[in-house]
Amino acid sequence: MTTERPGWDPGSWDAYVRAHPRATYLQTTAWARVKRSTGWSATNVGLEGEAGDRFGAQLLTRPIPLLPWRFAYAPRGPLADEWNETTNGTWIEALRAAARPGGRLARTAIVRMDPEIEDAEPIRRALAGSGWRPAHDMQPRRTRIVDLAADEDALWSELRKKWRQYVNKARSNGIVVRDVDPAAETNAFDTFHAVMREVSKRTALPLRSAAAFREVWEAFAPSGESRLLFAEAAGGEVQAVLLLVRCGDRVVEPYGGMTEAGAESRANYLLKWDAIRTSKEQGATSYDMWGLIGTGIDHFKAGFGGREVAYIGAWDLALSAVGALSFRSAEQGRRLYRAARRRLRGENLALPAAPGSDA
Repeated sequence: MTTERPGWDPGSWDAYVRAHPRATYLQTTAWARVKRSTGWSATNVGLEGEAGDRFGAQLLTRPIPLLPWRFAYAPRGPLADEWNETTNGTWIEALRAAARPGGRLARTAIVRMDPEIEDAEPIRRALAGSGWRPAHDMQPRRTRIVDLAADEDALWSELRKKWRQYVNKARSNGIVVRDVDPAAETNAFDTFHAVMREVSKRTALPLRSAAAFREVWEAFAPSGESRLLFAEAAGGEVQAVLLLVRCGDRVVEPYGGMTEAGAESRANYLLKWDAIRTSKEQGATSYDMWGLIGTGIDHFKAGFGGREVAYIGAWDLALSAVGALSFRSAEQGRRLYRAARRRLRGENLALPAAPGSDA
């Protein structure tokens, strides 16, 4: 028998997330604080079985513009000890119970989830058969993960021969990688943003503000779970950057890029290798390169070894038939508008659009 858990307090919830095999920073209360500034609220829906097994998700919710409903999203959730037919059924029951008048999801039209469950046709059929519907992805559906259990020599040997040569070339070019403390270097995120602006111009991917990047770093800095890495030339020019976030034993690299000079000096190769190497040194057991989108970026990441992983993607559950229909119509309209705007701006439409949000 599984019963609803009446909500974790922030400390116990974060402890549960960090201890989970699929620990993800997107399910932490720190991430909920980041998203609060953009209009999201957070609530937990969790369950616990007689054997002590438990699962649940932190859901981010926000009003649907001009409509009397809310949209709820469980980024990389729910977290479950095991995902099976029973788990799915109980999860649906918990969501519907929370959507009743007075519940934590009252007046919610639709719930979206994108758990880190590897893609498989039987799982897709089971989800579709139980009322879930494929949805627009808000997180990368494919990624590459490096297992850090091996020693450093083994990790180094996993790099393609050419990639090892590029790492060494960057060193011979005088490139140095260092951890940056934005609390001491107050212009650090202006520098980070300048590099990311070049990336955005080159790839047509969305560009966040310097303040948005800083906010992510600040949310995880008190627990020592965020790192800012710069690859610099001998003269101090920053040629490549990475913002890393750790949760439990896992490190991810949600934001990063290089300048044209960094591509020439191979600074990005040294930076990536150093991020992997030092993450292992600091006790992490896996390194998630966070997203493959079908471009040259995929080829670059593949050269560092690891395993490509494809998840089931985003799925929606309607809690209000009318509200869900209204939300889907509005979402489709927004996508059509964004596509038209990309055409008007002359962006390269051969590049896939980025996920709609990293909420």
